[in-house]
Parts: sequence; C-alpha cells; structure tokens
Amino acid sequence: MSKILEGLLYSETHEWVKVEGNIATVGVSDYAQESLGSVVYVEGFQDADVAQGEECGAIESVKAASDIMAPVSGKVIEVNNEVLDNPELINNDPYANWILKIEMSDEAELNNLLDATKYQSICK
Repeated sequence: MSKILEGLLYSETHEWVKVEGNIATVGVSDYAQESLGSVVYVEGFQDADVAQGEECGAIESVKAASDIMAPVSGKVIEVNNEVLDNPELINNDPYANWILKIEMSDEAELNNLLDATKYQSICK
C-alpha cells in the first residue's frame, strides 16, 4: 500500500501539497511514483503562472509519461533542480523530494484538495 502522509493536502491527480504561508510546495505522491515505476525525467515550469488543474510540469518513467497538474493557482517561484537532475530521487522518497513551489494567488483553492483520509480512499 502506498504511503500517505498526514498534514499534507492531495489532488485527485496525485500531487501532494505542503502549505507554508502563501507558498505551496508540490510533489507527486507515493501512489503516483509507484504507478509510474522508475522515474527517468522530471520537469517543472520555472516562473510560469499556473492555474489550479492545469499543467505545471511533467514526469516520465520507463513505462509512462504524465503531466504534473497545479494543485493551486499562482506563480511557480522555484523548481527543485536536484530532482530535475536526479529524477530517481522521486522513487527513493516522493515526499522528501519536492518538484516545485508555487506562490498561491487564491488560498481558498486549498478547499478543493483532499486531506490524507480522503486521498487514501481514491487510491484504493
């Protein structure tokens, strides 16, 4: 069973969000990395303005490619170059290895995300 951390928010497209002030740190969930298999490529859109539910990056494995969807709207203020250079870090620990940080433009959108319990129910 996939690891799901309490205290984070999750999107139905399997991104996790850690909120600190108006900054949302975003990564992909353990469920997502397990489904993908060996991750070989990660991209985050540096300095992009993104809208909730729209593409903000990409992740590829040996068997599949997937868009990373913005769990919140705002501006991408930072991408994790360590993960972009070493995408296999996502498989090692998807929660320790975030992909991008978004300065949120509408914190009310956090209400559209799932807590750990609700997210677990869609991963079954």
